[in-house]
Amino acid sequence: MVALEILDYAIIISFFAITLIIGLLVAKKSGKSSSEYFLSGRNMPWWLLGISMVATTFSTDTPNLVTDIVRNQGVSGNWVWWAFLITGLLTVFVYAKLWRKSGVNTDIEFYELRYGGKPAKFLRGFRAIYLGVVFNVLAMSAVTLAAIKIGQIMLGLSPLETIGYAGLVTVIFSTIGGFKGVVYTDFILFFAAMAGGIGAAYYCVNLPEVGGMGELMTHPLVIDKLDILPDFNDTSLVITLLIIPLAVQWWSAWYPGAEPGGGGYIAQRMLAAKDENHAIGATFFFNALHYALRPWPWILVALASLVVYPDIASIHEAFPNIVENKLGDDLAYSAMLTKLPTGLLGLVMASLIAAYMSTISTHLNWGSSYVVNDFYARYVKKEASQKELVNVGRISTVLLMVVSSALALVLTNAYQLFNIILMFGAGTGLIFILRWFWWRINAWSEISAMFSSGVISILFNFSPLGLVLFGTNQEDGLLPNWSTYPLVVLLTTVVWVAVTFLTKPEKDTTLFDFYKQTQPGGPGWQRIINRAKLQGHTLIMNTQKWSVPAGILATLVGCITIYGALFSTGYWIYGYFTQATILTALTLISILILVKLWKRVKSSIF
Repeated sequence: MVALEILDYAIIISFFAITLIIGLLVAKKSGKSSSEYFLSGRNMPWWLLGISMVATTFSTDTPNLVTDIVRNQGVSGNWVWWAFLITGLLTVFVYAKLWRKSGVNTDIEFYELRYGGKPAKFLRGFRAIYLGVVFNVLAMSAVTLAAIKIGQIMLGLSPLETIGYAGLVTVIFSTIGGFKGVVYTDFILFFAAMAGGIGAAYYCVNLPEVGGMGELMTHPLVIDKLDILPDFNDTSLVITLLIIPLAVQWWSAWYPGAEPGGGGYIAQRMLAAKDENHAIGATFFFNALHYALRPWPWILVALASLVVYPDIASIHEAFPNIVENKLGDDLAYSAMLTKLPTGLLGLVMASLIAAYMSTISTHLNWGSSYVVNDFYARYVKKEASQKELVNVGRISTVLLMVVSSALALVLTNAYQLFNIILMFGAGTGLIFILRWFWWRINAWSEISAMFSSGVISILFNFSPLGLVLFGTNQEDGLLPNWSTYPLVVLLTTVVWVAVTFLTKPEKDTTLFDFYKQTQPGGPGWQRIINRAKLQGHTLIMNTQKWSVPAGILATLVGCITIYGALFSTGYWIYGYFTQATILTALTLISILILVKLWKRVKSSIF
């Protein structure tokens, strides 16, 4: 526990006050209609939406998760989420304009635009609860768990006290301010979070126990954790940390904020943009900041924590009052923050509060939008007034907060949920990528993928079959432990592809309407275009060149740009100046190429 001074309290209280004031200022306009409450009238600029996405994905559990990864697997362990950059940039250059053209209020509403009949109706309603409530609650509980750990270590608060203080303010401004309140406060939360993260990293690295960057880079407990790429002599490690994320995970898994083809709260922000150009700009800005700017402050604190707290036992010794089931390597981040001086401590505490509030408020508004738009207004009361829909949204916001907080009380660490959510979405991602460009995919494809992925994941992870096949480590089972995820993907893909061809395609009218609305283009729709011509319908509304090939090329160059920025930053920090110079030059060259490619992509869209 640390002792906060008057300056620290002043910073934290001011921060709470600002967020509540913003929520109150926008409450009246946000309450006018469900469109205002959940999409802010679709008039948001790219830079504000981009910063909001970054603020949302910087939650209290993120630095804890990164710390857990670095302490156990080294810096290269972060490829488990760095690989999602490919997904993010495909969303930027291929899918952002399609989402904006769709005109839907949520990505769940998309199901009844793309598919038809009772299967589409079921899919929309089920996914609204499955994602908006079940998965959303899991994600929020991980964030709340991190807040509980921070509260215990830094302030000596009980879990219920942390939930009461932080959760109450968050749920108030989220409930009254709606999406606009969330986005406006995210702008402030982002800068507070970044300032706190960078300040904490600088101070922790220069602690007397650590001795600065020079000493840190040569410390025996740290030196083998520094590699950005895993040790290629360890085949299993390379497969787990690099090959599977880059070859399989990025396109196959559904994960909040990194959905293949866009989705969730990322789609919500694209749908709220002024136009397609702003939707694309917002998602690119988000990916650049999320991957190239943010990770290193967390990584540095994690590396420094290895010097100060070499293992979990040392953390427990320093903080004996921590609840037993909350002990883990992820606690090291909070433990390091207890060493910060007055003023900086207040700023960092405010930044962590900012991280918590930005993420939770987004998840509350996003999940509530599913409950209202895709469940209540669609199945419970179609004739509900706009005022009633807003009220239902506010009630569901509170309920989501209560349920996720209750679940957080029984969890141990954030990495548990990261793996569970990743596994339960394994194999479904390819559908989200292809459904825009292949007419044959139908509602049954998605239904079969969703259920088979869940059932197979349960069998492999929580049943005797899983122990027989994979054991508890690489030596025990019939198959290596790393093969669990690829096997779930393979079996799920086989199931949904088989179901696709064994069931009837969507009706022509449904496919014609979808193509007219979104204009996806490509050879996967040629049969439908030809069929429409025979029936006297015109589906192609413009004669511009198909933008996807240019978009894919821009994605590849964009990956080189952002990965180059991420890794060159790391090498500058490490003091590896030769590697840093080469990567910086490569990054600058790829930026110039990307600018030219963007002009081609833009001309084929607008």
